[in-house]
Amino acid sequence: MASKFLTAEWRKLAIANYSVDPKILTPYLPYKTELDLWNGKCYVSLVGFRFINTKLKGISIPFHRHFEEVNLRFYVRYKDSTGWKRGVTFIKEIVPKPALTFIANTIYKEKYITLPMKHHWEMHDDLISIAYSWKLDRWNSFSLKADPVPMEIKANSEEEFITEHYWGYAPVNERSCSEYGVEHPTWMTYNVKEYEVDVAFDKVYSKDFLFLNSQTPKSVMLAEGSEITVRSMKKIF
Repeated sequence: MASKFLTAEWRKLAIANYSVDPKILTPYLPYKTELDLWNGKCYVSLVGFRFINTKLKGISIPFHRHFEEVNLRFYVRYKDSTGWKRGVTFIKEIVPKPALTFIANTIYKEKYITLPMKHHWEMHDDLISIAYSWKLDRWNSFSLKADPVPMEIKANSEEEFITEHYWGYAPVNERSCSEYGVEHPTWMTYNVKEYEVDVAFDKVYSKDFLFLNSQTPKSVMLAEGSEITVRSMKKIF
């Protein structure tokens, strides 16, 4: 088993899922992976959450323990001698600290960028309000309101598909990619009552995703999250 590279908590994961034409994602597929579909649909997800109590190789780095991340990701699978592995690939990941961007891009070959970010959490007896914002030319934001009672994820549900991909894959070049494992228990979710996505997808991510500026998500979720472990990376050739 690969060694632990990073441990943290991922908390209050706001997730907006969009159904897209698979052809849009083909150029972004890492080597030897293929798209993983949900009931025949190809999904891209906008995900905002917080890292809490982050440690790198067991060490807390000052001023880098708690921070936001927002990413745009899609779902892939890769087959090795053990069978199919279900994972995610990122179009781009946004964090507020340049050191995080440097480590992720250098070691894991990810596509991080550094931008000003902020979050807003409000927990009340009758409502949870969550918002994540990041600035590129203007402030972009993803916010939602949800019932405060957590629910178990049902087996074979869309929520299970979206939250239970335990591998990460990133292109290195045309003949290799990086692979790393992510470990966490099954998460609880909250019933989302309303949401707002105010994002210039073409400016933040790519012109390939301009159509998302006016597209309504197929679903919006809020997962509580948990402690997580990210394992060390290996290359697939």
